[in-house]
Amino acid sequence: MPTGAGTASDVGERTVSHQPVLVDEVLRFLAPERSGWFVDCTVGLGGHAAEILRRHAAASVLGIDRDTEALEHASSRLREFGPRARLVHGNFGSIREIVAEADIGKPTGILADLGVSSLQLDRPERGFSFMRSGPLDMRMDQSPGSAIRTARDVVNLESQSVLETVLRDYGEERQARRIARAIVERRRREPIETTDDLRDLVHEAVGASRVRRGRALRAGARSIDAATRTFQALRIAVNEELSGLGTTLEQAMKLLDRDGRLVVISYHSLEDRIVKHRLRASALGEVDPITGRPRTETRLIELMTRKPVRPEPSEVQYNPRSRSARLRAARRL
Repeated sequence: MPTGAGTASDVGERTVSHQPVLVDEVLRFLAPERSGWFVDCTVGLGGHAAEILRRHAAASVLGIDRDTEALEHASSRLREFGPRARLVHGNFGSIREIVAEADIGKPTGILADLGVSSLQLDRPERGFSFMRSGPLDMRMDQSPGSAIRTARDVVNLESQSVLETVLRDYGEERQARRIARAIVERRRREPIETTDDLRDLVHEAVGASRVRRGRALRAGARSIDAATRTFQALRIAVNEELSGLGTTLEQAMKLLDRDGRLVVISYHSLEDRIVKHRLRASALGEVDPITGRPRTETRLIELMTRKPVRPEPSEVQYNPRSRSARLRAARRL
């Protein structure tokens, strides 16, 4: 359950640079011109919410986020919209309880942007990026009393077999065993404390980043650093990003008003796979235990995107972080 709520005028005026992805596409599928309440399940710095409110005077937004610092910035950004913007500290996984407590009725639309915010990536002290030196934290929820463990806890306390599983399953890292072994060997001598420590360890374990970069370039693929998948895996594990995602999406679909829209943006294949399968299953209907065929009368949604919508090259050029974004949308029947 959320620990707090407020309007967009409750906090200070600090702002940070932030460029939301696929804005026009999000608005096209959400269709805020229909008015009503739109729930932004991962409001972040408020970029999508601000565009909804700015372009459509009859729309209101309930923004949810577990990052209290992000909520402060979103509050500042959305202050001008007054009571049309309401913010709640909470987790997307509790959307049913949050919407009920907010007493907004059935939402006209729900948006879930599953990516890491610019605030989290760009702040060294948050420990999300191997490109910035900082403590190994990676918690999205750093509020007092949060029981979430840090990435430092994971790499220094988990067994080699657990680390290997995390890297393989959440990072799709082919060198998971080698990296897990290197982590355990390193922490026997001294704890792994910083993003630099972990990045350098991964580079040493699998070969310098230029090795993978060279292979990628020869294959005509996009270059990525050797530590990318390890940091992704740890972030997912720390924040339990995939746990219950499918069930939460189903809850969101059931909350929608008739003809309500669900828009989900994911950033890696693991997330997108879960989103795709859950939406397709809900569009087909429940499977009859006798015939084994979907019962069309139980269909929950209609798919609006058969394939994921990707950003245009022009957007990727001015906002490189949008490169991996995949948008899927559905309409409540």
